Amino acid sequence: MLINNAFAQAAGGAASTSSLGLIVQLVLIFLVFYFILLRPQKKRILEHEAQLRAIKAGNTIITGGGIIAKVKKADEEKLTVSISPTTEIVVLRETVRGIYGAEESSSVKETPSKKRKN
Repeated sequence: MLINNAFAQAAGGAASTSSLGLIVQLVLIFLVFYFILLRPQKKRILEHEAQLRAIKAGNTIITGGGIIAKVKKADEEKLTVSISPTTEIVVLRETVRGIYGAEESSSVKETPSKKRKN
């Protein structure tokens, strides 16, 4: 009695014509999601894997637990590291967060410090 049949019928026809617009919007959202989130994340993962493969004896590393250690021996899977002059431990290469000092040297340009005269 209070609902007009013409309005209900018009809504059904409009929904079918806008389904193409909905599909286009979903595709655009997926493309934006891919270029903003997925692609940069994949690039970071590949860079991290390359950095892990490049670890060799003499590098200073940061483990996943935040321990800073010097690599004494590097195998394919394991690294023997020194965390103090008398303590050596074995860590898996996968658990290394990164090479200590690598981020600072590649992203920040060092400026010469001014020496104070006493």
